[in-house]
Amino acid sequence: MKMHFCIPRSQHQPDALGGRFVLYSVYLDGFLFCKVRYSQLHRWNEQLKRVFGNCLPPFPPKYYLAMTASMADERRDQLEQYLQNVTVDPNMLRSDVFIDFLKLVQLDTFSITARKASLEIFLPNGRSMKVEILTSDTTERVLEVVSHKIGLCRDLLGYFGLFLIRFCKEGKFSVMKKLADFELPYASLQSSEVENCRVGLRKWYLDPSLDSKLMDCRAAVDLIYMQAIQDIEKEWAKPTQAQKQDLEALQREANQTKFLELSQEIQHYGYMQLDPCTCDYPEPGCSVTLAVGNSEISCCITLPDDQTQSITFQMSSIRCWQVTFFGTLLDMDYHQRTLNQSLELRFEYIKDSHSEWFVIYTKQAFLLSSCLKKMISEKTAKKAAENPEMQIEVPEQGKSEKYHIQQIQRDFSTFLSRKGKINTAEANYIFGTITEEDL
Repeated sequence: MKMHFCIPRSQHQPDALGGRFVLYSVYLDGFLFCKVRYSQLHRWNEQLKRVFGNCLPPFPPKYYLAMTASMADERRDQLEQYLQNVTVDPNMLRSDVFIDFLKLVQLDTFSITARKASLEIFLPNGRSMKVEILTSDTTERVLEVVSHKIGLCRDLLGYFGLFLIRFCKEGKFSVMKKLADFELPYASLQSSEVENCRVGLRKWYLDPSLDSKLMDCRAAVDLIYMQAIQDIEKEWAKPTQAQKQDLEALQREANQTKFLELSQEIQHYGYMQLDPCTCDYPEPGCSVTLAVGNSEISCCITLPDDQTQSITFQMSSIRCWQVTFFGTLLDMDYHQRTLNQSLELRFEYIKDSHSEWFVIYTKQAFLLSSCLKKMISEKTAKKAAENPEMQIEVPEQGKSEKYHIQQIQRDFSTFLSRKGKINTAEANYIFGTITEEDL
């Protein structure tokens, strides 16, 4: 599936020979990922071509004369589309030539040298553990180090992920983004300007029934048990009073297996909950709390008269979705790292043979989009397991779990190029639409 890469801005920089070059700011899931020159991306594309041949997406051509403003904007759009499209092939994502280049530009962007370092990983029980890593270690590598330290079975790594988590007052927290396998957690944490941001370990699946695949590994059970308790304490999962009493009794007995079995019956168990935000249903400006999981988007909407209304959107009836973002750059210097974003995710919902668009305004729109993709991936994998004639490869569930491709996977994810233009002399910017539809 395509990843949420975008290039919202570029800068002219002087070179050592007295000339100037363009430096592109590449963002992933709304966070600055790296700054890179066209020539670097061009050499990278040539390296990828030597390994993967002509299956690569088109790369924007060189210009041997001075570029006009419109040509520069067109190149930025093309580079953005290239980065989005090159991430579709899972084999490319895992290749050394892909990963090594992105590691290099991340370290270079944030002036980080490759060296030994300690990284604090927060567990679902609120405690943390320090792991010894290299600053150049990818998320995948850091997960391996963590799994070795806690005794997590290597085959189960694909069911967990590292996340950037913002810890708030009164014990509350927000999941900001899931770190991609090729990201450098040390660099992402150091470069983030989000206050009280930490790297946290959480399970990365939204189908609660997948708990059953982890029950033979004590470390995995410990982790999902911790997270179940945390989600109940934070009111992400919502047990009835009777369920809560039964769960407290099982917790006193330290009966993790029975606790997790009962948790399956709890409303929103295993869901990802987003911060309160707004939506346009049933009228514009309504407050809403979203819980995403088990192939649905569950919305608790507060109406203008303070009445609440609950509505659930089934993934099977969502035809497509798109993320659009409008933002203000916080500053214009080289160290610009974050966007002050106003994001929206809109999706087309089929109901009673007609479709309607629903709009959610949330700074976690990219995370929400990632959750929707994850639910599609899980549903497709389950169908493939049930039907041997329809088998695909699902890389996010771990490299040990593979399927033969006999039918093309359909999901709802693609991107449209930005339609808005960036004028660095203006304060406000409109970046076009990122569309999630038939891939």
